[in-house]
Amino acid sequence: MIGLSVAPKWKGRGAAESEELPVEWEDDSTGWTKPPYLNAGDEIGICCPAGNITPEEIRPALDQIEQWGFKVRIGDTVGKKDFTFGGTDEERIRDFQTLLDDPTLKAILCARGGYGSIRIIDRLDFSQFVKKPKWIIGFSDVTVIHCHLFRNFRICTIHSKMCNSFPDDWSTAEQVQIDSILSIKKALSGEKMNYGMASNAANRTGIAEGILLGGNLKTIETLSGTKSDLSTDGAILFVEDTGEYLYSIDRMFWNLKRTGKLDHLSGLIVGGFKIKPDDPGEEFGRTLTDIVAEKVKDYSYPVCFDFPVGHQKENYALKCGVRHKLQVDKDQTKLEEL
Repeated sequence: MIGLSVAPKWKGRGAAESEELPVEWEDDSTGWTKPPYLNAGDEIGICCPAGNITPEEIRPALDQIEQWGFKVRIGDTVGKKDFTFGGTDEERIRDFQTLLDDPTLKAILCARGGYGSIRIIDRLDFSQFVKKPKWIIGFSDVTVIHCHLFRNFRICTIHSKMCNSFPDDWSTAEQVQIDSILSIKKALSGEKMNYGMASNAANRTGIAEGILLGGNLKTIETLSGTKSDLSTDGAILFVEDTGEYLYSIDRMFWNLKRTGKLDHLSGLIVGGFKIKPDDPGEEFGRTLTDIVAEKVKDYSYPVCFDFPVGHQKENYALKCGVRHKLQVDKDQTKLEEL
């Protein structure tokens, strides 16, 4: 069961060292920049930096966001299709850049994941965005954008469901799906995010405080050694994935360990993992909890499993770059925004 409940100089890359952000965009307790939270009448842009989606498919999301009191601007890539992509690389770059640079927008909601953000990330110009940041919202392939902003600009983002996850009929939707969607509004409106759930027997108890970072595990592995590589020292790291064999998940966790991403964590959150069955005769012989336990045995920070984040109906909004407290007890796990 889930329960919801004087500005320093900006030190990111891509701007002059003397440039300062306005006071209301600074979080001088952590050094991370929080974009302004949204009020009724604020506008959210929707675009496709990765996979394609039709205008009809975003209609449920569009209707719900407008019911929340926000305006919506539909980007040019919605309805475009270049095979699996939401338009060509050039079209996706141009659309995302337009939304990044528009000072009147307060957030950008990625319409869906799929694949494609890594093809455009190095060609995006964030120089105007960092002067007036806005919330970037999404998960899965959007982990590329989250990690790039974490590494280079220390700007907070929202990891959450996207347009393709909004129910067509709210009257028949499961409560966990409804609550997950509503958590996006809570996050955008500035409510503190607090989650509680029953503990997994494989959890390692303890209390951690730190900046919350993470996303899709395969994407984090892919970004290792690049300009978007994730730095995790002192962080509470969360990971999730889908459609991977156990041996592949094992390899990804070895990547986390060998690149030092597990060495100095404050805590580790293991979200949803949709695992491919082993091929007959190619059984890996280890479970997900076995894989994780092996990689974190040399550390003492708390670890929790089955957190409701990932490619599933229970995928609650998380404010990345914001300080949280993770408390893993024998009977309950809590994640609280500080």
